[in-house]
Amino acid sequence: MKKDTFIDAPDDCSEGMIEGRNAVAEALKSGRAINKVFLADGDTDKALGRLAAMAKDAGAVVVRIDRRKLNDMSPTGAHQGIIASVAAHEYATVDEILARAEQRGEAPLIVICDELSDPHNLGAILRTAECAGAHGVVIPKRRSVGLTAVVGKASAGAIEYMPVARVANIAAAIRDLKQRGVWVFGTAADADLTLYQADLKGPAAIVIGNEGVGMSRIVAESCDFRVSIPMKGQISSLNASAAAAILLYEAVRQRG
Repeated sequence: MKKDTFIDAPDDCSEGMIEGRNAVAEALKSGRAINKVFLADGDTDKALGRLAAMAKDAGAVVVRIDRRKLNDMSPTGAHQGIIASVAAHEYATVDEILARAEQRGEAPLIVICDELSDPHNLGAILRTAECAGAHGVVIPKRRSVGLTAVVGKASAGAIEYMPVARVANIAAAIRDLKQRGVWVFGTAADADLTLYQADLKGPAAIVIGNEGVGMSRIVAESCDFRVSIPMKGQISSLNASAAAAILLYEAVRQRG
């Protein structure tokens, strides 16, 4: 059996929590979208093990944290060793995103976020993607902020209209998109191609890297092209959501 992931503290569970064994079990049975399930480290009884297995089968990330931290997270203090972080909106699939483009009679325009950690960045990207007419956003299940309440607020309501697919592996998702005719453009400061030289008129996915380190090596290697945004000032990089906005609206410009 695959081992649970261990972390020191939760990263996106300040809002939208369900606690207690029965409450979490019913949420999982109902198919409610859950970002993460936090278990008290050291609890090994079979009931918690079954809940962890259910959560993994449902696509949630299962993590173990110190019981004292779980106590701090719990509004009631009666968590029974388990707390679930509930998504602020249901997730879509990549197939649904592509179908949305087909229904509109448009070439797909997708944003792929490679391990963004700031919910305000993801929310701003959803807002811009919706305004620019993009068809969906793709995020990874692990090492990434999910659809939390903070993301929803930062999106200014766009979370209700912009499909977000959560995938197990970004590089694998990129390979699948490429096989389906989508060209993938990764953003990188040292790229030889500028965004103005990139052809974004056809089926395109724009990859936005992590706020601190940019795209991971394997994701960068999976892209068809790497593109840069010309920087004329003294600062050498842009906020992730600002970079996404610039690329998206260059696509809008090219598509007329």
